[in-house]
Amino acid sequence: MLKFQKIFLTIALLVISNWLKAQEFGGNPPSVKWQQVNTPTSRIIFPVGMQSEAIRVANIISYLNNSTQQSIGNRQHKINVVLQNQTTISNGYVGLGPFRSEFFLTPLQNSFQLGSLPWVDQLAIHEFRHVQQYNNYNIGISKLMRILFGEEGQALANNAAIPDWFFEGDAVYNETNVSSQGRGRLPFFFNAYRSLWQSNKNYSWMKLRNGSYKDFIPDHYALGYLLVAYGREKYGNEFWKNVTHDAAAFKGIFYPFQIAIKKYSGKNFIEFRNDALQFFRNNLTNTTVQKNIRKHKNENYISYEYPSYTESKAIVFVKSSYKYPPAFYIFEDNRERKIRTKDASIDNYFSYRNGKIVYTSYRPDKRWGYKDYGELQILDVTNGRQQTLTKQSKYFSPDISEDGKRIVVVEVEPKGESSLQILNADNGKVISKVPNTDSLFYTFPKFYGADKIISAVRDQSGRMSLAQISINSGVAEYLLPFSFNVIGFPTIWHDTVYFSASYKKDDKLFAYSIENKKLLTPESFLDGEALGYYQPSITDNKIAWTTFTANGFKLVEKDRGILKWKDADTTYFHDIIFDFMITSLNKNNANALGLIPQTPLSFSKYSKATGLLNFHSIEPAVNDPEYSITLVSENILNTLQSQLSFTYNNDEQFKKIGFNGVYSGLFPYLSAGVDYTIDRRGRYHGQRVYWNEVEPGAGISLPLNLSKGRSLTNMNIGTRYTFNQTNYKGAYKDTLGKVSYSYLNNFFSFTTQELKGKQQIYPAFAQALSISFKKAVTNYTASQFVVNANFYLPGLFGNQSIVLNGAYLKRSKFNQINFSSNFPFSRGYESENLYQMAKWGINYHFPLFYPDKGFANIVYLLRTRANLFYDQTHVNDFFSNGSIFKADLRSTGAEVYFDTKWWNELPLTLGIRYSHLLDDDLFGQPGKNRWELILPVNLLQQ
Repeated sequence: MLKFQKIFLTIALLVISNWLKAQEFGGNPPSVKWQQVNTPTSRIIFPVGMQSEAIRVANIISYLNNSTQQSIGNRQHKINVVLQNQTTISNGYVGLGPFRSEFFLTPLQNSFQLGSLPWVDQLAIHEFRHVQQYNNYNIGISKLMRILFGEEGQALANNAAIPDWFFEGDAVYNETNVSSQGRGRLPFFFNAYRSLWQSNKNYSWMKLRNGSYKDFIPDHYALGYLLVAYGREKYGNEFWKNVTHDAAAFKGIFYPFQIAIKKYSGKNFIEFRNDALQFFRNNLTNTTVQKNIRKHKNENYISYEYPSYTESKAIVFVKSSYKYPPAFYIFEDNRERKIRTKDASIDNYFSYRNGKIVYTSYRPDKRWGYKDYGELQILDVTNGRQQTLTKQSKYFSPDISEDGKRIVVVEVEPKGESSLQILNADNGKVISKVPNTDSLFYTFPKFYGADKIISAVRDQSGRMSLAQISINSGVAEYLLPFSFNVIGFPTIWHDTVYFSASYKKDDKLFAYSIENKKLLTPESFLDGEALGYYQPSITDNKIAWTTFTANGFKLVEKDRGILKWKDADTTYFHDIIFDFMITSLNKNNANALGLIPQTPLSFSKYSKATGLLNFHSIEPAVNDPEYSITLVSENILNTLQSQLSFTYNNDEQFKKIGFNGVYSGLFPYLSAGVDYTIDRRGRYHGQRVYWNEVEPGAGISLPLNLSKGRSLTNMNIGTRYTFNQTNYKGAYKDTLGKVSYSYLNNFFSFTTQELKGKQQIYPAFAQALSISFKKAVTNYTASQFVVNANFYLPGLFGNQSIVLNGAYLKRSKFNQINFSSNFPFSRGYESENLYQMAKWGINYHFPLFYPDKGFANIVYLLRTRANLFYDQTHVNDFFSNGSIFKADLRSTGAEVYFDTKWWNELPLTLGIRYSHLLDDDLFGQPGKNRWELILPVNLLQQ
């Protein structure tokens, strides 16, 4: 029973660690200077030059703090918001432990995904809702957990009581409610569930909550919005406030959220969720069968995006699946041919012209995690050779000119300004920068003739239009009226622009004749054929586009001759967009964003030394026989992480107090700390001895991200100096006195891996290497060298992997200090730290089943996989008489891993290992067969 309790406690602690959000540590270079806008509601911390964005965020938060309280509660606690402008990622978060938010300020090019609102506004109205959630869920048992364990305690309680789908669904509802757009008004946002319903895929609730390795499952944002919007529509504005307050207070220890829904709706949770999904299914499902979609051999998830016709009428596209990473393909002669796997990219957009593909790849900065780039790549379709045209650029959505000599790109500068740049297609040098006379945000620009560009554009309020822009003057002629209907993916054939745009509850295909100044739309026979018409491509007799299905984006191709067009009045694009039957959006707080006052606010310098010690949480830990409690600290800029800890060892009954910190604000990490141990005990000449230890240390390390192209590569090198002084007590105080020594721990690690598909257990090719060398430098003689390497190779069939392992350890012959090591002993044997050890092993990993089954919303099994292994360790040491000891320790066996999710949210991999020992276990128990429970840790990035 005790063993089971330890296993359960270990799982619980892993669950806690997964629940707590991890931020980028030391992500900004020291050259970034910070300022702040300080209000009673928020402190906006921002790099110099972002004053207007910071003031806008502060004004939005202040206004929404007062206007939207009634829908969630009136508790308030000031939030620190850090604006990050060095990254190309579009994102934001709010976290507890510490309580702060970060906005990543580069907008997405694709307006269909998140909308076209000004990105700062979108982040503020979405992320501040999370702030309000955390502020108002600090009640009842959640508040008790915060008192006992700090902010991380509240985070654990809140996430245990309230599902993630509510947190995000409520935030999406809020962004839709307080603006004129929001994801709840975008047809693309509903495609995920509409595709399941249209394909009659009736997945279980647990599958919808936990996902799948084999089937497409919508994320918790989409699910959350459907349930939250239905709850407000059906039961009023106070419904979710009442439900979540009861849940956060744990009024009902088990399943408090479901109990609260029953209390305030009169229906149990199963009935409620079924009613909500059926509400949207009745209103959004189109029963018309999809036609003209290119058929494939199986129904696995395979997605085809951005089709482009070549000069020979073949189609080039990006193909993605769960088995492999995205790659460029060409379809010709009725077969698909792979051109090249794509480099890591933010999206799959590319442009084709004259046998060349141009796209931007994602590349992180070597050291600073909040600094990354969009570098221009040009790929030869005929031979698959790729050239990098620009380095350390921030480019998006490139297009090649008709003559193949120029490339137009969108550049988004750190200050948030968008511009069009014309580059030389041979070397990537800037030819000219197009003036942005109307302060537009450009998306998906296309060359039109020699001196014009057609681009979907957003104005400063977030409305969109299609613009014809002069390359020389930057003057824009707007082809459509501005509206909140999103527009994207323009492509040009002669004098006609084909593009996608939202219209009511669908994303439609349109065309605009520049010569005749007419808007056109296909005849009604296209209506209802598919979910959306995206990424059109045109040739003289064919038209192709992509449409969304439950198995990914699929290609649709038609003869242009049978595609009839009709005139469409530009009133198709108006300011009132579809609300998908959620009338509550037009009641409380409707379009509050349009009422935000532009209040002038002062700003001042924000010192990097502000709040360096910011203790926010208490973390208990159990690693029997040691029990510890740690007070953790992290400053808002995330440059200093420190902890004050107390540890009790149940075997030796010693107590240890420690303080350790790591500073990441400089190019290398600097670490320092001290541990003081009281009442350690041991034996000397058969007698019990007691002593205290003090162990200060300091170190330096340099973590580098060397990723580029199709490889994810990380390296870390460093050293730590540790001094240890032992003070003996009692009868042996005078005999042994004080003993001191110091040692260095030098380390190096390197991992590199190819991109991998969702189903791949490990990448097709990868390597991981770690080296450690520890050496005493004062008073004693001791050293230890350890190297551990893993090599990952493809197996015989898809998603299978061969993993080769090699390791070597050698320490000095007469070590006076016994250093710990992470040497990977042959599995099944009791390990020892001997003079010299060499190990090699081979593993064969393969998937077994994809059950997609769960139990009682507690545990869900996504995948079962296995590994067959063989290990051999050769050891050398010395007997007390000086003679040499040698042995081989070999084992073989199998491991079965279970990739699970717990409580519908937390991924955890558990395993069972059977080892058959081929040699005697010289250091452990007799017997040849061993069973172990394993919690594997993957050294490679996921």
